[in-house]
Amino acid sequence: MRRIPLSALIGLAVTGAFFAVALTAQWIAPHPIDEIVSPQIWAPRSPEFPLGTDSIGRDLLSRMIFGCQVTILVATAATVLSFTVGSVLGFLAATAGGWVDQILSRANDLIMAIPSLILALVILSVTPPGIVTLVLVIGLLDATRVFRLARAVAADIAVMDYVEAARLRGEGKAWVIFREILPNALSPLVAELGLRFIFAVLFISTLSFLGLGVQPPLADWGGMVKENAAGLVYGVPAALVPSAAIAVLAISVNLVADWILARTTSLKGGRGV
Repeated sequence: MRRIPLSALIGLAVTGAFFAVALTAQWIAPHPIDEIVSPQIWAPRSPEFPLGTDSIGRDLLSRMIFGCQVTILVATAATVLSFTVGSVLGFLAATAGGWVDQILSRANDLIMAIPSLILALVILSVTPPGIVTLVLVIGLLDATRVFRLARAVAADIAVMDYVEAARLRGEGKAWVIFREILPNALSPLVAELGLRFIFAVLFISTLSFLGLGVQPPLADWGGMVKENAAGLVYGVPAALVPSAAIAVLAISVNLVADWILARTTSLKGGRGV
């Protein structure tokens, strides 16, 4: 712990706090997610409502807590899916080469040629709304970015002597991918992990702001910005609270990712990590 820089400690503490809130939302939220607790909309802060109320009189603190849960858990699931699919296919393309590489790479380029937001809006507009659909759309679209990084990194590692030695020993592609390439590709992938997670948070928030993301009665931070945006005209800062939460989460995750990148880079050498 003494060797962890202060910036990383702050990032770990803040990120850990967000995840703790997400995992315990049902127990720590003062009110149910959709309960109208006040006849006054956008009520000011008070001992009963520390963040005030929202556009229809619901407790903003409770909405923030439940929004944290939905935003973080959906973003985490989408990030895990994108890295699982993107890394495996990227490593496969780099190690197999030939027509396998060409098919996977050209299909990936075709998907990436379409703006992600536009493609997501088209898919979500014709599919049943739901958390599972949202995770699949974001995760698979984001996997194209992970694929390009994983393929580029794996292509450099695949020509190393220890990889050739594994092939000469008769090891299969699964062994080469998971035991030889993956440990040595962790450094750039870990750095990308933080960026992809934050991208997923922002993507979810954008889709919810446009009305095609998380659907009521669930709440997420992007949807809360949309719900309370009209209050800014009257000087009500309710829309700024979820916006600030998104910004703080993005900064804290990036602080942790930068530290892990520096740590894994300093440990890498010779045959692997």
